[in-house]
Amino acid sequence: MSVEGSVDMVADPALFVLGSFVVACSATVARLPRAGESLEAQAFLVEPGGKGLNLAVGARRLGGAVDGILAVGDDALAALAGPALDRAGLPPEMLHRFPGPTGAGIGFTDASGENCLAVHPGANARLGAVEVREAAERIARSTLVLAQFEVGDEAVAETFRIARAAGLRTLLNPSPFRMPSPEILAETAILVVNAVEAAAFGTAFDIPVPEDTAEPPAFTALAGMLLARGPDLVVITLGASGAIAFPAGHPVLVQPAFPVAAIDTLGAGDAFTAGLAVGLAEGRTLSESLRVAAACGACVVRHKGVFDALPDRAAVAALLREAPSSKAP
Repeated sequence: MSVEGSVDMVADPALFVLGSFVVACSATVARLPRAGESLEAQAFLVEPGGKGLNLAVGARRLGGAVDGILAVGDDALAALAGPALDRAGLPPEMLHRFPGPTGAGIGFTDASGENCLAVHPGANARLGAVEVREAAERIARSTLVLAQFEVGDEAVAETFRIARAAGLRTLLNPSPFRMPSPEILAETAILVVNAVEAAAFGTAFDIPVPEDTAEPPAFTALAGMLLARGPDLVVITLGASGAIAFPAGHPVLVQPAFPVAAIDTLGAGDAFTAGLAVGLAEGRTLSESLRVAAACGACVVRHKGVFDALPDRAAVAALLREAPSSKAP
């Protein structure tokens, strides 16, 4: 990707994504529903999704050579997976088929672009150490290995064990949130969480994390606790307030969000994580990688849906050129 201010990328880094495939249904509503309430939707969208698929598609569109594992069932929804991989330029060998339902989710997006969602994992929950070990050679050929929590701990732990044994860096986005095991945290090099997930970690560690703040000191104690458990980089995304990065042994970095009109915030975090992963895998500085990541998130929120909104290199370059400060830090 060539972007004004130095976003010339190293050639096609190899990433492996322990993914998830979810048929994503989203409804646009005037406001988020209350308990027991039915609302009329202004729009409804069905598309291939899942955090793992979003990470893989996002990284591929940015020039990464992406491989990985995605699980689908044997129901009608599984038929959406193959064409989605083809459209994204991802290898069909990523798919593993299991008996039973394919993952599915529903999200609501209100007039301000805020959202809430729920996901049923379906076949994603069937992925385990056996399937991961079958892909061990493919994992070892990558530069960076990514995982998220729409799959189970067994698959994540085995993927990271293989990656670390091969001398590779790993990135974990623990979403939907559950507390990572000590073993998984110990094998995680890069931990990416949003504000809600950071607060959940704070509760687990009995560390207060103030709400409605984007100031780095509010997260310093939590970041220190997480860094002590394995990662060498903790990144906390804060939506419209940007992101804060805590690299072990180095100063904190603050990445402002790009000022864009948000239409739909679904998938923004996945786009950010994909951009960060590609940037770091290419050997970019953390500062440059955070800027590209923020641009990826900004590109997504300007559109309805996620799959078609995940940006390619040209879209990121255009946004960075249009930004108030287009030069890399």
